[in-house]
Amino acid sequence: MSRQAEHLFPPLWDAFGSGLPSPDLNGVAVEMRAGQVLLVLLAASAVMPAKDPLLNVCMDAKHHKTKPGPEGMLHGQCAPWKDNACCTANTSSEAHRDQSYLYNFNWNHCGVMPPKCKRHFIQDTCLYECSPNLGPWIDQADSSWRRERILHVPLCKEDCEEWWEDCKDYVTCKDNWHKGWNWATGTNRCPWGSICRPFTEVFPEPKDLCEKIWSNSYKYTTERRGSGRCIQMWFDPAKGNPNVVVAKYYAWKKRSSPVGMENVTLEAGKAVCALPWPVLVLLPLALVLLPEEARCGPPAWGSL
Repeated sequence: MSRQAEHLFPPLWDAFGSGLPSPDLNGVAVEMRAGQVLLVLLAASAVMPAKDPLLNVCMDAKHHKTKPGPEGMLHGQCAPWKDNACCTANTSSEAHRDQSYLYNFNWNHCGVMPPKCKRHFIQDTCLYECSPNLGPWIDQADSSWRRERILHVPLCKEDCEEWWEDCKDYVTCKDNWHKGWNWATGTNRCPWGSICRPFTEVFPEPKDLCEKIWSNSYKYTTERRGSGRCIQMWFDPAKGNPNVVVAKYYAWKKRSSPVGMENVTLEAGKAVCALPWPVLVLLPLALVLLPEEARCGPPAWGSL
């Protein structure tokens, strides 16, 4: 290791010293050296915690806070998020109004929406505005009023089916409530020429409702509440927020899947390939410390 490396990474220098084995190591020494590097990098990751950008975050949208945090009190159905929320108390109160300043959206565009149906739309709004656990599904938005949105959030089976069941007697004129309305009066009205039809015609199945109504913000799943694999709109805050674990699972899955890490295992001489993601900042140094035989990746062309 160079003197510059000794200065920049004294713990690593102390661990390996200047007496590093020569390049003509035998197999045992190579594995020992790889193990030493792995141990040092794991120790470094323990003292250098990195914030996961997909966890405990608020999206960049119209009414969201920049960072989640406790709110002294949130209104009504938004109360489960009061300990750690992306919404303010005022936003939570407006979420319960028939036509609030949040988006000037009128739930009663085809007559009065039944209370048993409306409560699901209120809960949907609370989840969207208040939850800090939607990071794995935040995506860029192509609209003037927000920079980010959620896309394909896996909604628990019960949440989606109960939503549809309680709203099936209502009527609406559109299957996508994100766009296509007549805003001539400043609030949403059915487009010219459209007619109000029963929910069961516009959304024949629960899946249609959950996936179509907000441009695929949600994805219908067969996962159930408490499985740790789906987001719950409804939960008992006294038992904790179950969506924290769900977000962690999908954040891990999102980090690992695109780079083909799902099936990586720790093998002798290739342990560095499966290091936790915060350690990746130290991988260039690890590759300097490890001889070629112990490095991960495809073999050199000469060995094929």
